[in-house]
Amino acid sequence: MFEHDSRIAIGVSGGKDSLSLLHIMAEIERDFSMAKLTAITVDEGIQNYRDEAIKLAEEATKTLGIEHLVVSFKELFGHSLDEIVEKTKNGPLTPCSFCGVLRRRALNTSAKMIGADRLATAHNLDDMAQTVLLNMLRGDHRRLLLLDPRGSPLSDMFVARVKPYCEIPERESTLHAYIRGIRFQSRPCPYAPASMRSDIRDFLDRMEVKRPGTKFIVFQSMQKMLPQLEQENRVFGTCKRCGEPTTQDLCRACSILEDLS
Repeated sequence: MFEHDSRIAIGVSGGKDSLSLLHIMAEIERDFSMAKLTAITVDEGIQNYRDEAIKLAEEATKTLGIEHLVVSFKELFGHSLDEIVEKTKNGPLTPCSFCGVLRRRALNTSAKMIGADRLATAHNLDDMAQTVLLNMLRGDHRRLLLLDPRGSPLSDMFVARVKPYCEIPERESTLHAYIRGIRFQSRPCPYAPASMRSDIRDFLDRMEVKRPGTKFIVFQSMQKMLPQLEQENRVFGTCKRCGEPTTQDLCRACSILEDLS
C-alpha cells in the first residue's frame, strides 16, 4: 500500500481504530526517513461530540510528534453537520448520508492540499463488510471500487485511499487499543442510530455469532468482484462547479450543497 518515500495522510477521527492505526503507522514510519506522515481530522460540527475526539487526536499527534491538520465542514462547505441536519430534518436523507459524502470530500481535498500521495483510513473488517452490503442493497455496485484496500486510483484527482486495517475485526482493534493504553472516544456519534448502516451492522453481528467468518466472506467476495468492476468502470469526468472527479455533471457533494443553498 505504501512506498518507502510515500507522503501519507491519515484520517484520524479520535476513535479506537484511527488512533490505533496512527500509533502503528508512526512506528513504521520511523524506519523510513524519506516517508512523511500527517494526520487529518475532520470536524463535522457535531455539538457535544466532536470536540472530545479532536482533543484526543491532538493529544496523540503531539505525543507522537506528528503533524496534525484539522479541517471543518463549516470552513470548507459553509455549513456544520448540525446545521445541515436542522435544515433538512424533514427530508428523505439521514444525517449520515450528508456526512459520508462531505467527509470523503474533506479528506481528499485536505490530502491534496498537503501533497499526499496516499490517504490512509482506519476502516476495519466490520466497516468494510457493512459498506459492501450497504452499496449492494442500494443497487450501487460500482461504488465497491472505492473499497479497494490497495487504493487503486479511479482518477488522478483522487488521492489513492488505502485501508491497512481492512482485515482487522473491530473487536481486535478495540482490544489492541486497550492493551496499548490508547485513549480514544468511546461514545458513538449521536446521528448513527438513524442510518441504514446501523441496521446492517446489527445484522452482520448476529450472523457472525451464528456463523463465524461471515464478515470475512463478505469482504473477500467484494475483492473477487473488483477485477470485473474495474473493467466496467465508467471514465470519471470533472464536476462543472468544483472540478472534482465525478461521473455526473455535478458531483454528489456539490449537489448536496446546492440543495442546502
